[in-house]
Amino acid sequence: MKVTILDYGAGNIQSVQFALARLGVSAILSSDKEEILTADKIIFPGVGHASEAMKQLNATALSDLIPNLKQDVLGICLGMQLLCTSTGEGETEGLDVFDVDVKRFSNAVKVPHMGWNRIEDLKSDLFKGLNSNPYMYSVHSYYAPIVSQTIASSNYEFPFSAALQHKNFYGVQFHPEKSSSDGAQILTNFLNL
Repeated sequence: MKVTILDYGAGNIQSVQFALARLGVSAILSSDKEEILTADKIIFPGVGHASEAMKQLNATALSDLIPNLKQDVLGICLGMQLLCTSTGEGETEGLDVFDVDVKRFSNAVKVPHMGWNRIEDLKSDLFKGLNSNPYMYSVHSYYAPIVSQTIASSNYEFPFSAALQHKNFYGVQFHPEKSSSDGAQILTNFLNL
């Protein structure tokens, strides 16, 4: 199986590579169109500022390629948010795969939301084999509200989308690569979809 991690200058790439290596998968890091198109699975990681990340995606033409991919794609954290219609971080237009606008948590809570939090209402094979309401590790200041494409929720200030799905696109707000055995199970499930 060929797994490609999108390389666009933003992301928690090394942690994702290490997590996949622990599962016996050697992932390719690439921004090359042919490498991406011939992958069996694609991971779209992300840590950083949305507007800067979109500039990189536009500069490498990945912004045109990603929404049209036919393989299973997993967006992680900022990767998931960039797959949404827009994000309030830098008033940034997203890739419009998920029909939701990403918003910032209010100052009524500590931002960023950082640490272990339960995910609930699991509605996808992405979560096969997990105990109900497992804990996942999160670091984020922005969130996607609950929408029809929500396949898992979490709660910080109010309920929000912990995971989204539209066709072959999956997104998780948390970091499965940093979420112990349950996170590893999610990555395994994604590879087995």
